[in-house]
Amino acid sequence: MPSRPADSPSATSHPGGRRRFRTGPRWFRAGLRWFRAGLRWKIAAAIAVVSALVALALSLVVHNAARVSMINSTRDVQDERVQSALRIYETTGRLVFYAKIDDPELPRELKEFAAKGQRATYVQDTGGHPMVWAETPAADGRVLSLKTGFTDRYSVLDDLDQALVAGSLAVVVGGTAIGVLIGGRMSRRLRKAAVAARKVADGDTEVRVREAIGGRRVRDETDELARAVDAMADALQLRLEAERRVTADIAHELRTPVTGLVTAAELLPPGRPSELVRDRVHALRTLVEDVLEVARLDGAAEQADLQELALGEFVRRRVLALAPDASVTVAEEAVVPTDPRRLERILGNLLANAARHGGAPVEVVVDGPYLRVRDHGPGFPPDLLRDGPNRFRTGSAARSGGGHGLGLTIATGQARVLGARLTFRNVPAEDGGGAVAQLMLPRE
Repeated sequence: MPSRPADSPSATSHPGGRRRFRTGPRWFRAGLRWFRAGLRWKIAAAIAVVSALVALALSLVVHNAARVSMINSTRDVQDERVQSALRIYETTGRLVFYAKIDDPELPRELKEFAAKGQRATYVQDTGGHPMVWAETPAADGRVLSLKTGFTDRYSVLDDLDQALVAGSLAVVVGGTAIGVLIGGRMSRRLRKAAVAARKVADGDTEVRVREAIGGRRVRDETDELARAVDAMADALQLRLEAERRVTADIAHELRTPVTGLVTAAELLPPGRPSELVRDRVHALRTLVEDVLEVARLDGAAEQADLQELALGEFVRRRVLALAPDASVTVAEEAVVPTDPRRLERILGNLLANAARHGGAPVEVVVDGPYLRVRDHGPGFPPDLLRDGPNRFRTGSAARSGGGHGLGLTIATGQARVLGARLTFRNVPAEDGGGAVAQLMLPRE
């Protein structure tokens, strides 16, 4: 039997214009929302896209393979039918299987094979189910042909396509769900790592990122990142501890000669030069004591001796002794557990900072557990508001005055020992300007 001709290509008209995507604010915002989405949704979207592409490719392969197999099978059936019809026609002269002689609708390709005296089959694409033709030359020189739609057979392709669509949707949904679970798990671990890293940055030396994310149970890239952050935190802690010890040792060694200088300065004869020497020696002694206190606070070994006290009454008495020119307002009295010595140190440093770097009048307000000290000067410098107090930084040139920048550093450290929170802000110029330091004491 001669080889069969190839299937004729089906021509489908498509619009010739190029598709243009509308880029508007809504589309742009949607793209930004996806770009800013969390890791969980990005992983889920990536898995969903890959699953859809894989499912589409497999569906096309299975559909085409099934279609080719079914076409070959129907061609074989049609070829057997046309041979049977030819034998009956030549024997009895009757046409069976709806056969026709010299059918005018016979495709051109089959007419060419018939002219050569060859039997052939042909699949004609009609836009729906294909039409299968078969022709064979008869003994009388005429051409006997059959055409059948095989609708019942090709309806199996519709069922197969539905099954492939359902399977593809199941794969995409399942892959997306798995992506959400995997991405959510990774995202939770990264969030825990970020929270632990922030605690380390805030000075909590006991926190370890690897323990926070459960790195001992799961070993992956997140665990490697946690190990690196923990190693960096350990190295930084050792470095800070070494610097603290050096600072404390230097300050401690300076106490003895400074004490001798103070004693010697007191023995100088009265006069202006002696007063200048005594003033500088006392300033040096204060600096050494402040450096020692900062070193102790950095060591995180300080413990508060808590007592119950009425905050408003305590502040009123201490302000009268520390800064008689400052005004005190008790908006709401509160009894708080705190260390009176450390609280007095904080209050004294805040009042000294307001008097030295700010401007009069200085106002002290007690409002429940809140203690606010406000001056009417140029306000705190931006770097202090952004980064907090830093030792040996006195602020901007606008906040003029002496000092070494240790007052607010000591106040912040003492507040940490008390379990309180010390914050700094500036008052807008339309409200009078100035700087406000607020201490929030715990009630329990």
